[in-house]
Amino acid sequence: MCGIFGIYGHQEAANMAYLGLHSLQHRGQESSGIVSSDGKSLHSEIHMGLVADIFSQERLDKLSGHIAIGHNRYSTTGASLLKNAQPVVVDYSRGALALAHNGNLVNASYIRSELEAYGSIFRSTMDTEVIVHLIAQSREDSLLNKIVDALSRVRGAYSLLIMTEDELIGIRDPYGFRPLCLGRLKDSYVLASETCAFDLIEASFEREIEPGEIVFINSKGIQTYKPFPVFKKSYCIFEFIYFARPDSNIFGENVNFIRQELGRQLAIESKIDADIVVPVPDSGVPAALGFSQEAKIPFEMGFIRSHYVGRTFIEPQQAIRHFGVKLKLNPVKKVIEGKRVVVIDDSIVRGTTSRKIVKMLRDVGAKEVHVRISSPPTTYPCFYGIDTPTRKELIAATHTIEETCKYLTADSLSYLSIEGMLNILKDRRDDFCTACFSGVYPVEFDGIEVMQLELF
Repeated sequence: MCGIFGIYGHQEAANMAYLGLHSLQHRGQESSGIVSSDGKSLHSEIHMGLVADIFSQERLDKLSGHIAIGHNRYSTTGASLLKNAQPVVVDYSRGALALAHNGNLVNASYIRSELEAYGSIFRSTMDTEVIVHLIAQSREDSLLNKIVDALSRVRGAYSLLIMTEDELIGIRDPYGFRPLCLGRLKDSYVLASETCAFDLIEASFEREIEPGEIVFINSKGIQTYKPFPVFKKSYCIFEFIYFARPDSNIFGENVNFIRQELGRQLAIESKIDADIVVPVPDSGVPAALGFSQEAKIPFEMGFIRSHYVGRTFIEPQQAIRHFGVKLKLNPVKKVIEGKRVVVIDDSIVRGTTSRKIVKMLRDVGAKEVHVRISSPPTTYPCFYGIDTPTRKELIAATHTIEETCKYLTADSLSYLSIEGMLNILKDRRDDFCTACFSGVYPVEFDGIEVMQLELF
């Protein structure tokens, strides 16, 4: 889910990267880093925390140069520690190199063991460092061939930014799991996970980097290569459901539009007689609007969300029930009391949060609570960049819809069907990965991933 941003040919490259990462903060809140190049050497500032908290003017002033890449981390492989923060910066035989990765490799542990057996020393526990070692050890002549050689050995999802002293490189895996977009800011080139990063710096969207494409940006302009075998496209459907910002355009579609259509389809599939439609903010809002319009049931903001909740907070010694959820969401009693409420959320994972939300609605006087989910039941873990738990922890994998509804203490529960979700994408329905719903994985895996699939 991580956010990556890169820019070439701008005198304030680091400042632009800071703004880009600010726009991509939703993709990762654990750590953030920027590496810049002045054409001779790389300069880095990589720290734990949020973008706005990390990058003071003093730190940004240290990041001189006309090239920069940045990364916001959401951990899947490797703990949330500074040693696992990105971009990864190394010196090797051909000079300095920085790399930022969005995605997850499914054979990283195997390759790591192999590399360590031959003497490689890893400084982190994340899968991204495997790519760096493979590039450094490759015996190919050019950097392009070293990258191709390295990536031909890894399997899984990767949108990558690589920076040397004098060039910026963007890469997307042959399946296209994670988005990567190309933009222009006057004479500068920009690469980012989502187009919302272009909007803030007033860059224009040019196109998406295609699956299996490598772009080199340097003093000669932009060169593009497609050295990998062609595979069936497997864009992550969860980018539309939850990850991406609604104002972004990815995979050729506007995220807000798709989410509203998911809500409309959900209303068609699960008709209900109710008084109001209430979203779980923020990700549930577009789907709730679509549901409300299709079902002709009034839309109400029945929850107010605090936008100032970080990853850590001090819990009161005197326990408050549902403290974590209450810190983020507070129901509006005047809106909810005495009403038959349809509450819309994007997904249910373990079910614990949804159960607390239903309880909060009942506590302020909801007459009925009907839960509607704008995606199918999440029954399988993702190994391509989403930190989903093992299958036995996914409530939809171990409970029927009726059992889940009882656990949530809701009056009814309905999910969007896989078929209904894909129908929204029309003739592009086969371009998306739905493994977390269907269990059909585009890229094979082994080892620890197989263990995570076990129910018991």
